[in-house]
Amino acid sequence: MSTHLTELLKAPSGSIDLSMFDSRATPGFDGTKRDAPHLMEKLGKRLAEEQERLYAGGRSGTDERRMLLVLQGMDTSGKGGVIRKAVGLIDPQGLAIRSFKKPTAEELSHDFLWRMKNALPEPGILGIFDRSHYEDVLIGRVRKLVDGAEIERRYGSINTWEKELSGSGVTIVKCFLHISTDDQLGRLQERLNRPDKYWKYNPGDVDDRKLWGDYRQAYEIVIERCNSAEAPWFIVPSGRKWYRNWAVATLLAEHLGAMNLEWPKADFDVEIEKSRLAAT
Repeated sequence: MSTHLTELLKAPSGSIDLSMFDSRATPGFDGTKRDAPHLMEKLGKRLAEEQERLYAGGRSGTDERRMLLVLQGMDTSGKGGVIRKAVGLIDPQGLAIRSFKKPTAEELSHDFLWRMKNALPEPGILGIFDRSHYEDVLIGRVRKLVDGAEIERRYGSINTWEKELSGSGVTIVKCFLHISTDDQLGRLQERLNRPDKYWKYNPGDVDDRKLWGDYRQAYEIVIERCNSAEAPWFIVPSGRKWYRNWAVATLLAEHLGAMNLEWPKADFDVEIEKSRLAAT
């Protein structure tokens, strides 16, 4: 098992052709599906300790750093599954999950980044964006909701904003959950074949499948144009759900580890407090 999945899954610089990436690959994972539960359990312990250090620093006011996980992908790619299985390994009191749907009238009256800025995690918190500011260049491009000049402006605005976030102590982990058309077909069929999955089915997903090529191209451009040193993209093969969950959990653990988080030092005299407590 690789300890540097960050490097293995980081999107290459330059042009991107997603057809060259195998959605069912398992880079960095040397075992089989049977090994995944045990490894996820180990990851959970590692993540819990690292995230508690992050949370403690924020709560104590000694560390302003925070983390933002951005989840993007085609319909059925598993954003919800990642939140339940990977992010779910972490103490929920240190999490802030935001899911972005169609903008409201108020949100449309502001710049497209306005609602994202209002949803940023506080110091010590791991924030998760289930879909994100990237919807405004993906859907905007495919559905032609805005003109080409505005799309170009938005790429630049995103890069500038993410650089500012990184400079202010926000560690950004952007995951593109990569699936194939066959992966999606199987998952949509499962939703129609199982009554407990009906609630997940959206007839609009079939309409979007007809635009698969357009969405894939839009994602390729996004990954190419917004793949900075401060906020790189990670292409996570998501055809195998167990690998996808392990991979995102591992990316979080590696990024938290790279922050070199420490427990806040006591702002009181420990020995005096021990004596005071013993006297009660």
